[in-house]
Amino acid sequence: MLPFAIDPQVADHVRVGVIEARNLLVRPHDADLRAALDATGRALRERHAGLEPAQIEGLRPARDLYRRLGVDPTRLRPSSEALLRRVLRGEELPAINTLVDVSNLCSLEFLLPIGLHDLDAVRGPLTLRRGRVLEGYEAIGKGWYSVEGRLTLADDVGPCGSPSSDSQRTMISASSVRCLMVIYAPSTHPADRMAEQVRLAAARIQRFDGGTIVGEAVLP
Repeated sequence: MLPFAIDPQVADHVRVGVIEARNLLVRPHDADLRAALDATGRALRERHAGLEPAQIEGLRPARDLYRRLGVDPTRLRPSSEALLRRVLRGEELPAINTLVDVSNLCSLEFLLPIGLHDLDAVRGPLTLRRGRVLEGYEAIGKGWYSVEGRLTLADDVGPCGSPSSDSQRTMISASSVRCLMVIYAPSTHPADRMAEQVRLAAARIQRFDGGTIVGEAVLP
C-alpha cells in the first residue's frame, strides 16, 4: 500500500480510513448507483425534515474534527455537510463518474468527509498534516483554496486534498485506474465503526468500478 503517515501534531485529533485500489474501470454513469444516491437523498430529507444542520446529530463528528484543529465548521464546512445541505434543499447530486459517485454516496451515508485521489498524479508518500504558511491548491470547482493552518493531505509536491475540498491536481477522471480514498473523522470516532465503513466503501468501489483493492487501513 502507498506510504501514508499522520503528522504527530494532528495524530491525537484524527482518525482516517484509507483504501487503495488499482486496475479500475471508471465509467460515466451507472443506473444502480444513481438509484442508490437518489434513495439515500430521499431518506435523508425525510429523516431531517425541518431541522437545521446544527440539530442533526450525524453532522457532529465532522464538525468536531474541525473544532479539534481550531477551525470553525460553520465558516468552513466539511464536504459531507456541504453534500447534505444540497440534498436537504432538494437538489439532485450531479453524476460525475462512478468512482466519485461512490464517494458521494458513502459520504452521505457516513456523514463524514471523503477525499479521493488519482494515485498516478500523486508524487511520493502522503502525509496528513497542518497546512503551512501560504500553502494551498486549485480546488475542484472552487479556485484557489488555502490550507494554511488547516488539515491537509500532502505529497512531495505539496497539499492535494482536505476534508473540505480536493485538488484538481489529483482529481479522479474517466482515465483514472489507481485511486486512494480517505475517510476523515475525529479521533473519537470508534475504530471498529471506521473499519466497517472502510469495508463498505471498498466493496462499493469493486462493485461499481471493478479493479482490485490492494490495501485497507484505519489510522491511527
